[in-house]
Order: sequence, then structure tokens, then C-alpha cells
Amino acid sequence: MNFGLTNDQKMLQKEVRNFAETELKPLASEIDVSGEFPSENIKKLAEMGLMGIIVPEKYSGSEFDFISLAIAIEEISRVCASTGVIVAVNNSLVSYPILQFGNEEQKQKYLPPLCIGEKIGAMGITEPNAGSDVAAMEATAKLNGDHYILNGTKRFITNGTAADTFVVFAYTDKDAGYKGMSCFIVERDLEGFSLGKHEDLMGIRATGNCELIFEDVKVPKENLLGKEGDGFKICMNTLDVSRIDIGAQGVGIAQAALDESIKYSKERKTFGKPICHHEMIQNMLAEMATKIQAARLLVYYVGYLKDKGVKRFSKESAMAKYYAADIAVDVTRKAVQIHGGYGYTKDYPVERFYRDARILELYEGTSEIQKIVIARDLVK
Repeated sequence: MNFGLTNDQKMLQKEVRNFAETELKPLASEIDVSGEFPSENIKKLAEMGLMGIIVPEKYSGSEFDFISLAIAIEEISRVCASTGVIVAVNNSLVSYPILQFGNEEQKQKYLPPLCIGEKIGAMGITEPNAGSDVAAMEATAKLNGDHYILNGTKRFITNGTAADTFVVFAYTDKDAGYKGMSCFIVERDLEGFSLGKHEDLMGIRATGNCELIFEDVKVPKENLLGKEGDGFKICMNTLDVSRIDIGAQGVGIAQAALDESIKYSKERKTFGKPICHHEMIQNMLAEMATKIQAARLLVYYVGYLKDKGVKRFSKESAMAKYYAADIAVDVTRKAVQIHGGYGYTKDYPVERFYRDARILELYEGTSEIQKIVIARDLVK
């Protein structure tokens, strides 16, 4: 593996970083307070080709690789974690499964609007009684003529309030267990589909997170993604890929916390000198920087595996997501500590970074689930 970025990747990194600093950063604190979905900035990101990073040009995507996806999500999340996960979901949880498992007609119909920002995507997996245990979901879809009748409730759905295109999982044969799960592309304007509670989250507050309610929704038969019974396979494959950008999000949040800590430690003085000259602060900064770089390389490695066509990398993907989440929480906690009492106020962004980081240990599979995935692969 070449540890250096290609010229295209470096150019992308520079472009996204500049945009993030000039367009996203000024609004990050504001939308954290208001919870407002950043629609205008998402349109601008789409114009830059960042809403369809890994989608081929024939479907209006940018046709970059998965390391490039990680780079982009890291740079966006470094200034605004909410915007970072919005872009990640549109790419990995919606565009990717359609690209990977959809037929040509589905790709032609749904991918271009998602890539150019005409439509936003969301994925419906989690339910009130089914989170880490995906197979415990209760949503059902029964074939009735030319339509499936979809019933159920999905919860904690990122992009939910703004999305037009939903990739939704439901049982077509409950008796078959997880082998009876199927996947559907559901459009927002279908009769019987409504939005429920808008979640008031601790962090990533501007992501339009809400409930999805399906009451006898008629989903056209042609909107089945893959075949009946493919749902669990599609779900697991998609989560393996999405953990690349969720890991990158963790790296971005942690990097932001380190940057702010270095800056503050040079300005803040105690006992007659800047606190960056105190050994204990230096020790914390060194630990933070080392963990961030290790997490970044682990995330890039998983992107490398995907780009090389490795078919199964669940263990490595789980490692990257678990470790990036772990260090993001640790690094942001240290950042608050370095800032002292000021770190506990909204005068400095590290308190937001701390809140944003905490979700990383929960969504896309909790840290405990990642450890199970890793351990099972080790002892199989």
C-alpha cells in the first residue's frame, strides 16, 4: 500500500478543505443550535460533486475512489459533523447500495438526482425495537399484485426530514428469519408514508433525524432492490462500506479538537508561560495526535481494500469504525480538559466536538457490535 495520496486525492483534499473553512465553518455553530438542515450548503456540495463521490460519471457521479470518499468526509466533518454525516449517508447508505445491487433502470432513475443534489437520500434500518440486532426488525412488506404493501416504523433516520429517496429494509418472509429480509427504494410522496418525531439530539443536531412511518404504503414491485431475501446481505455489505466514512468522520472531529487544543494551548498562560510548555499538556497533545494518525491510516486501509476489489473486509471495517469512534471521544474529551472551564462553554467549539463525537460509538453499529464482528472473525 502506498501511504502517499495521489495528485487527484491531494487536489480533492485541498478543494474540500477550502470550501469547508469558508462555507461550512461559519454556520456550524449556528445550525448546531437551531437544528436546521443545511440545505443550501448541501446544494453547493452537490455542485462540487461530493454527493456522488463514488458513483460513476455515467450516472452523474464524480467516480472517485473510496479513499477519496474518506478524505472528503474527514475534511467536512472537521468543521461540521452534521454536514459530514449528511454527505456520508447520501454516498454510502443510499447511492452505494443502489449502485451495487440495483438494476440498470433503478440506477438510471435514482442515482443522477442523488448525485446532483436534486434529491437527498436516507436509509431506513433502525426501528424502535431493533437497533444493533438488525434481524429483530418488525417492518413488513407483502406482495399484492404489482405492489408491496409496506408497514412499519423506522427511527433515528439521518436525513429523514429532507430526504426524497429512501432505502428501506423490511421482512417479506418473517418465518425465514434474516433470510426473509428484503430491501426497497421508497419515494417520499407515496401515499401512507409520513414523518414522525423529529429527534432532538445531543450532537449532530442538524441532520434532519426523525422517524419514518409506513402505513399500508404501496411500493411498486420494480422498486425491490436485488431479489426477495437479499435484504440482510445488502444491509451488511452496505454497512461495511459506510463504516469507512463514519470512521473518517471520527478522524475529522478528532482532528478539529486537536487543532483547537494546540491553538488554545499557545494562547492560554498559567504560571507565567503558555500551557503548551507544560509537560502534562504536551503529553495530552502527543497522545491525541498519535491516535488520530493511527485511526486515519486504519480508515484509509479499509478504503484501499475496497478500491482493490477485496470482497470481504468486515473485520477491518469494524476495526476502523470502532477505533476511530474510540479515539474521537477520547481526543475531544482531552480537548475539553485542555480548555479547562472554557471548554465546558459554547464560547469554544470543543464542547460541540465532544457532543458530536459521542454518536460515533452508537450509530452504524455500536462499538460493542464492532468488537463482536472483529472477535468472530478472529476465532472462526
